[in-house]
Amino acid sequence: MSVEALEHINIIATDLDHSEAFYCGLLLLRSIAAPPPLTPDNARWLVDERDVAIIHLNSMDAPRKFDRDLRPAPTGALHHVALRCRGYEAMLGRLNQMGVRYHQNELPTINLKQIFLSDPQQILLELNFFGN
Repeated sequence: MSVEALEHINIIATDLDHSEAFYCGLLLLRSIAAPPPLTPDNARWLVDERDVAIIHLNSMDAPRKFDRDLRPAPTGALHHVALRCRGYEAMLGRLNQMGVRYHQNELPTINLKQIFLSDPQQILLELNFFGN
């Protein structure tokens, strides 16, 4: 057994429309319908250009197989989500255009530029750009 890839992250959003607009605008993802019993009123799946689901957004009242106590941010034991990205300068432009606060970091020894920001649920995102 081995892990092949991170499949997706699931975020419980207090405002689906706002979170959907944030992630689609920031990461250039596209929203598709989630399968039943989920509906557009309680879930959105955000996919990349290859139609791979990256983020599942769910409302507080979306049906779940494995439920747990859901609390608003901060996000408990989850510290951050890191995404490997392309287009560092374009991302900086989108962040500035969207008015999103962010912090930059560079690790020149491994040719890595990073951008850290919080999403609408206060989840810390680490955007990694190797070789950009």
